[in-house]
Amino acid sequence: MASKKVVRIKDILLDKDIEPHSVILDSLRKQKLMSLNVDILKSTEIGKAVNGLTKHGSDKDELEIKSFWILKKLLSRGYSVHAAIRRNGESEIEETIREMEATEERLVVYDVDVLDYQSILVSLKTCNAVFCCLDSPEGYDEKEVDLEVRGAINVVEACGRTESIEKIVFSSSLTASIWRDNIGTQKDVDEKCWSDQDFCRNKKLWHALAKMLSEKAAWALAMDRRLNMVSINPGLIVGPSVAQHNPRPTMSYLKGAAQMYENGVLAYVDVKFLADVHVRAFEDVSACPQRC
Repeated sequence: MASKKVVRIKDILLDKDIEPHSVILDSLRKQKLMSLNVDILKSTEIGKAVNGLTKHGSDKDELEIKSFWILKKLLSRGYSVHAAIRRNGESEIEETIREMEATEERLVVYDVDVLDYQSILVSLKTCNAVFCCLDSPEGYDEKEVDLEVRGAINVVEACGRTESIEKIVFSSSLTASIWRDNIGTQKDVDEKCWSDQDFCRNKKLWHALAKMLSEKAAWALAMDRRLNMVSINPGLIVGPSVAQHNPRPTMSYLKGAAQMYENGVLAYVDVKFLADVHVRAFEDVSACPQRC
């Protein structure tokens, strides 16, 4: 019976190009709840179907969706917000944020390049906190790993030079913590867990490598500059817009999805819930320093 259910789920995942994304995610949820032994995994080859999801992508930007919901949450709570968006960014969400500036008196929009230190400094003036959400809209390769690390260093260094900054909420990823040779032997994933750099490079897990190295660099610099920081390490992001579009950063996250699933670390989180977690991490004075 279990194998038949797995085969049905496998067929849905193999039809990823025609199935609604919500159906695919629901199938993954059902699969996660099943108790599967090695024989079933091998006979049904469900792992190959899950891993095949990494080849299914579009040009929607997960970073923008996550940041947009954090922005909305902050405005709904009465905060004044400096929204930093990409220079010359022309995505639908970036245009929406620019339009919001005309009607939201507590919103100011800045065009920022995270590799341009001065542009970051300008956007931080008078701010009390920074929500650092770095991601590559084009997905990840070895070059993007270096760019993201440099961006993280620039943001944290700019925070250290801005007297009004009281806290950094650094948005990382679960992939920064789970990848290593003995992934199946780790019973719990906690704040002490980090992905292994050599393992990630050898397996070309560029998303995990970028998140791990950028978060480590941010923590090292924050401690050196005596800055209050908390990092959030979510699983795969789902929810409004994310469920309708499968962005390239998400596809980078899902590389190795079959192994993540087989070892019980293929987790997911609703984008609205995640935005609320970020804001609560900012508001909770006892949260620093902490990896969540």
